[in-house]
Amino acid sequence: MLILLAAGGSLALLLGAFGFQYLGGLAPCKLCLWQRWPHGAAIAIGALALVLRGPALPVFGALAALTTAGIGTYHTGVERKWWAGPSSCTGDGGALSGLSGGDLLNFDAQTTIIMCDVVPWEMFGLSMASYNALASVLFAALWLMAARAR
Repeated sequence: MLILLAAGGSLALLLGAFGFQYLGGLAPCKLCLWQRWPHGAAIAIGALALVLRGPALPVFGALAALTTAGIGTYHTGVERKWWAGPSSCTGDGGALSGLSGGDLLNFDAQTTIIMCDVVPWEMFGLSMASYNALASVLFAALWLMAARAR
C-alpha cells in the first residue's frame, strides 16, 4: 500500500505537470523538466517493487523522490532569487548568447525560452516547484516506510 501511495503520488504530480502544460498552456522551464524525470523513475520503480520483493527497490524509490525534491528546492531558490540558476534559463542574459542572427530570422524555429527564475503559477505563496519539493519529501518518507516494512 505504501508503494502504491508513493508511486501513485509521483504519477499524480507528473500528470498534473502535463495538465498544466497541455491544458493550462504553461510551458515548462528547464528545471521543471528536470523535476519530471525522477517521478518517471519512481513510477517505474513502483511497478517493479509491486512484483519483486525486498527493501532495495523502495530505497531506490526514495532516492528518486529525494532527487526531485532536491531539484524542486533548488528551483524554488532560483525563483526566489536566493541563488543563481542555470544561465540558459535565468534573467542574467546567458539564455540568448547561443542564438545566431539566422535563428532570430527563422520564424519556424523554436526560440522561446521559458525562464526558470519566473514563477508562472503559485497558490498560497508557493510555486509548483515548492509544492513538488514538499510532496516529494512526503513520498520519500512513504518509500522508506515501505522499505522498512519489507
